[in-house]
Order: sequence, then structure tokens, then C-alpha cells
Amino acid sequence: MAIDHVHVVMLPWSAFGHLIPFFQLSIALAKSGIHISFVSTPRNIQRLPKVPPSLATLITLVEFPLTKLDNDLLPEGSEATVDVPVDKVEYLKLAYDRLQYPFNQFVAEQLPDWIIADYSAHWAVEISQNHNVGFVYFSVFSAATVVFFGKPPNYFYVGDQKQAWPSPESFTTPPEWLSFPSSIAFRGYEAVGLHVGLYTENVSGISDAARLTKVVRACKAVAIRSCREFEGEFLSLHEKLMGKPVIPIGLLPPERHVKTEANDSSWKMIFEWLDKQEPKSVLFVGFGSECQLSKEQVYEIAYGLQLSQVPFLWALRKPVWAIDDEDSLPSGFIDNTTGRGMVCMGWVPQKEILAHPSIGGSLFHSGWGSAIEMLQFGHCLVVLPFIYDQPVNARVLVEKDLAVEVERGEDGSFSRDGIAKAVKLAMVLEEGDKLRTRAREAAAIFGDENLHQVKYIGHFVEYLKHGGSNKI
Repeated sequence: MAIDHVHVVMLPWSAFGHLIPFFQLSIALAKSGIHISFVSTPRNIQRLPKVPPSLATLITLVEFPLTKLDNDLLPEGSEATVDVPVDKVEYLKLAYDRLQYPFNQFVAEQLPDWIIADYSAHWAVEISQNHNVGFVYFSVFSAATVVFFGKPPNYFYVGDQKQAWPSPESFTTPPEWLSFPSSIAFRGYEAVGLHVGLYTENVSGISDAARLTKVVRACKAVAIRSCREFEGEFLSLHEKLMGKPVIPIGLLPPERHVKTEANDSSWKMIFEWLDKQEPKSVLFVGFGSECQLSKEQVYEIAYGLQLSQVPFLWALRKPVWAIDDEDSLPSGFIDNTTGRGMVCMGWVPQKEILAHPSIGGSLFHSGWGSAIEMLQFGHCLVVLPFIYDQPVNARVLVEKDLAVEVERGEDGSFSRDGIAKAVKLAMVLEEGDKLRTRAREAAAIFGDENLHQVKYIGHFVEYLKHGGSNKI
């Protein structure tokens, strides 16, 4: 029986790589008439984009303050991973888990139809069961990543204790359950930190692997930020392995016509400079706010850009090791690249920059959300993955002839020559023609708002309205 007025509670992890896709999904569902309660902490909600006025009656932002930890284990105002050093994230998880108490009360009072939760909210499983509320896991990762990490019924554990991935080395070959040729796997230097990060039982008392396993085993369906036009083979395989609905909800591409007020004088300089460049000639360089690059890495990227002779625009946040903005780059770099390159320190209107006709490619960490944002504009990609799901995304993008990956040593190091080589291949060399053609073709899929909103979100809405009784 169909539900006329569907109420969904969204429960993302406190990282902006998760908060933003959950918010974008909330907007997409609200456009289809679904009532949304978006749960997070006050400061995280303040930092989200504004809810469009036309959807204000359908989206309620629900603020639950984080519990203060003893001994000031979390710095004041730290509510997301971007606010804390890597070694403090486990304390953020501990504080996040205490949101279960106000969340339980909220669900008991509201009795929503569905909870759509992130991997981190393992405690939402019992809450949904206790109140007879439907439970969906929303993966903000690519379908390839989700397939790599889960052959049911194991996921990360065989039973409750034995690790399904016994060592870092077990991450370095494609999973045996892949039913088609693919090179998706982690390199040795990527796998070590990944294995520790997944299986370590931190101060929260539960590992990330255990969180995800509990959520995926209990959910009624898995919603994935992907589409069959791009990852059809991975989506079909995952549904076959899961034995429960795996629902692609589309790519949630950012709306192109939403403009940021470019009222900063430095932003005006950016667009004036871009206006003078040839179409598709400029490489955008950006590694986001949570990718902590070392001094050696930043300097090698800088020297590589200089060597490539390709015009570039680099959005660079002052690294923690730098004394000031000037210290963030090699001496003489700005003078040596004047006219051909521009470095913008701090926050920039990235969406508007990526949409500019002079931008033709991007050098980035291959995070899934960033890849979607760049491919909707048909950029060819230079990928330099570092953490989490980035290596799998990089391998898939290369397999699909949409990216060139920067060469790395066995220890994960890369050189200026490797940066220059990859950049030139993607942007100017004849051997990169196929890459640039494929990127333009991909834009037709990644940038098709109608495909993602009407087809994919439309199907998901039908699933939610029919109580999950119809298989998508």
C-alpha cells in the first residue's frame, strides 16, 4: 500500500564529504514531495547550503548539540572531521555516537516512515527496529567501492569476530567475486593505513568495519550515489550479491544555475583571468579541505605544474606546516608562473570555476563527489588518490578512459616529472585525445539533471512510497 505523505529522517556522518551528498539527496527527495528531517549538529547545519525557499516547508533541519567530552578531548566548536586533526577523529565518533539518545527520542515522537542513515550510525539500527521504522543505508561512495568491500553475508567480518580482510595485502588484488574484468584494488602503500583505519576499535568502542557491517546487514535496501549509465556492471553485481534492493539514486549533480555571490575582489580577479584564457586550456588543481598534503608533496605538485607549461588555477588552503601563505609554495614559484598560472589561497567558488569554459581538466584526489562535479562539465581528469575510497575511484576512472593517474613509487611517493607527464597527457598531448573525447561524452551523463532527478530519484521515491514492497 502506498504512503501518501512520506517522512524521511536523514542521518549523515559528520564529515562534509557525507553531509553534502545527504543534503543533496534531501533536496532531490523534497522536490518530489517527500518530507525530510535532516539531523546533524548546529555548526554543521549552519555550514550547509541554504534550503531553497520553495522547499522550506518540506525540509526541517534538526539540530542536536554534540555532548561535551571530558578533559576537552574535542576542541571547542569541533563538529565535523574538517575541524579536528586526524588523531582526534575517534573522539568525534565517540561524541557522534551520543547523538543516539536525542535521536531515539525524536524518532519515538515523530514516527517517520524511513531512516536513511550513513555507515557510522550503527545505533540507528536498533532505533529503527524498536519503532518499526524502515531503514535504508545510503552509500555516498561509488558502486565500485561498495562492491569491492562487500561480498554478503560477510562484508568486513565472517560471523562477528573474524576479519574478512585478514591483512593489508588482501586489499591489493581485485575481489574474487568480481564477475567481469577490472583492476580495482589498493596498492600496498594505500592498503596499510586503510586496514588499520577500518579494523581498529577506537575510543568509541567500535571499528568502522563493524559499524558498516551492522548497518549493511540490517538495512532493507542500499541506496548508492551512482547510475547504471556509468557503473551498470557494478550495480548489477552488487544487487545479485546482496539479495536485497540496491537502488541507484543517480549522481546528484550540483545544480548548474545556482550561483554563489562572487563578491570577493580576489574572486573577481579569478574570473577576469579565466576569461582571458583559451577554451578548455586551463587545469583546475584542488585537493579539498581534508586532504593534508606534506610540504614535499605540495612542492612536487608545484614544480610539476611549472614543468608542464599548462595553464592552471590552483585552489590551495594554507597547509598546517606553513607559517603563512607565502611559505605554502616553493620560493619563486609565483613569479615563475605569473600569467600562466594562478594560485588562490583559502576558499574559492569552486562550482563556478569548474563551470567556466576555459577549464578543461582537473588534478585532484579522485574523491567521488569531486569526480561527479568535474565530469558534469566534461573535464579530463588527472588523479592523485590518497585516502579512503579514492584509490578505487581512480582505478575505475582510468579503466573507463576518463582519467590518467600520476605515477607513484612503491612507497606512494610521486615526483614533479610524474605530475608534469600526467598533466600534459591529459591536457595537450595527442595521445590524450581519447581521454578528452571520453570526458566530453561523460558530461552528457554526469550533467543530465533530468536523468538523475526524474528517472533515478523518481524510482527511489516510488520505493519509499510503497514501503519497499516494489523492487527497483
